[in-house]
Amino acid sequence: MPSYVAITPARNEAQNLLRLAACMIEQTLPPDQWIIVDNGSTDDTLAIARKLADEHAWISVAEVSGEAVETRGAPVVRAFHAGVESIDGRPEFVVKLDADVSFSSDYFAQQSEAFRLDPSLGIAGGICLEPTPDGSWMAARVTRDHVRGAVRAYRWECLHQVVPLEERMGWDGIDELKAQVHGWHVRSLAELVFYHHRVIGSREAKWPKWVRQGDMAHFMGYRYSYLVARTLYYLPKEPSAIGMLWGYGNAVVSRKPRCAAEAAIRHLRRQQSFRALPSRMREKLGLA
Repeated sequence: MPSYVAITPARNEAQNLLRLAACMIEQTLPPDQWIIVDNGSTDDTLAIARKLADEHAWISVAEVSGEAVETRGAPVVRAFHAGVESIDGRPEFVVKLDADVSFSSDYFAQQSEAFRLDPSLGIAGGICLEPTPDGSWMAARVTRDHVRGAVRAYRWECLHQVVPLEERMGWDGIDELKAQVHGWHVRSLAELVFYHHRVIGSREAKWPKWVRQGDMAHFMGYRYSYLVARTLYYLPKEPSAIGMLWGYGNAVVSRKPRCAAEAAIRHLRRQQSFRALPSRMREKLGLA
């Protein structure tokens, strides 16, 4: 049977971890290992993880130090790296799996089949459904060659060509670019869906969230014209999206460092050209 390992960075996820555990236990294709990496929880997350490990031999627990304040990017990446170092053997693929998601019992069987059918598929994941105010679920649209970081599967060979991941916001863009430069396909699988029970960025204040997006865009080497177009796309719904331009400008003035993966940045800037913009916009809107 094909094999995989799931790694869950977890901080203060006591309310979500048992729901995720039920999904993992019910998988028709169970993992060789599920490694829960606690990174500084102050609730019962670690106790719940240890209890799960006592009950199931394929579940294990690791710990890394966390930040004093919850921070996106670096702590999650450090926890994932610790999980990768704890893997026994050589699985077919490795999943970075957030605690606040759920999915069907055949999710990873379908994921494995996608890797089998496309030997060039390096990074893949399902379509993310997020809750809406009226209690329904709505697809969080992304371009076709982007995979949401909440449930992201790496083919083993691809993973070892993109690690170490950047310990900051933007890690889940840089690794995709590195994979593509190495010839791997990166794809969200339309036939595969998962439920994200917490809207991305919902724990952050709006203005700082967008400022950090701008800072991330500077680090990744975004074309400024593309960043302006992205800002205009979000502006009608969220006026604070103008913070992206502020964050980018502040990073320029402060001479903050940029990603050192030059080939990946060149690839990104080709994707952000005016010629590519219409097709990427259609993908983002779910029209292609």
